[in-house]
Amino acid sequence: MIKKEITYFLTALMFFTRIPIPFRLDYSSEIMNQSQKYYPLVGWVVGGINALVFYLLHFVLPMDICLVLMMISSVLLTGAFHEDGFTDVCDSFGGGYGKEKILTIMKDSRIGAYGVVGIILLFLLKYLSMKHLAETSILDFLVVLLIAHSSSRYLSGLMIHTHQYVTDIDQSKSKPIANKALPKKTLFVGLVFTLLPFLWFQNAWMLLILPFAYLGKAYLGWYFNKHIGGYTGDCLGTVQQVTEVLVYLGFIILWKFI
Repeated sequence: MIKKEITYFLTALMFFTRIPIPFRLDYSSEIMNQSQKYYPLVGWVVGGINALVFYLLHFVLPMDICLVLMMISSVLLTGAFHEDGFTDVCDSFGGGYGKEKILTIMKDSRIGAYGVVGIILLFLLKYLSMKHLAETSILDFLVVLLIAHSSSRYLSGLMIHTHQYVTDIDQSKSKPIANKALPKKTLFVGLVFTLLPFLWFQNAWMLLILPFAYLGKAYLGWYFNKHIGGYTGDCLGTVQQVTEVLVYLGFIILWKFI
């Protein structure tokens, strides 16, 4: 039982990051689907490494440079996995009309104007938000990184439970993703990993961050469902990126009044 759970977690870690696994893992669609319960734990790993990079660098470098270097390390760590999905969604929904055209553009490996503009604005908003949080409190900011990366991955995985997976037009180019909803009780595992970092603040009001970020997930889910009838892997990456930023913005708003 424990061995299976470790396999599920390592499968998620291997799929969403470039962290090498020193031994061969069994793979099946069922293992891929079961791994979704550990998406927030992967967020702990990514957010924790980001926090460590920023914390060590801030002793010797200006804060804005630390943030840029941290963002670079994050991209290297994940292989820009979610960012790639975000740019594909920007291009496909920005330049396509109708489900078939949107999905065709989404599978194109080239990045168009919508994708370039979208990712630049996303990174700019992410950088400015994190800069404001780090200037407010460095230690709290490190915890916010854990919350942002874990909760955004939890909300992204939640799409699998609330929306229908859209089969790619060209299956030969499709990426393997978890696309089968697990029993509802398995959502509790991911929710626990998502909620634990909030204990740092000892303030229940901070939990308002989650419904605030969920609004982004809900809107994107509605938008995707309207235009293509569900979600693709790129859509899940977009939900992760957008809700991550919403977590940063949510903390900025809350800290202004609390």
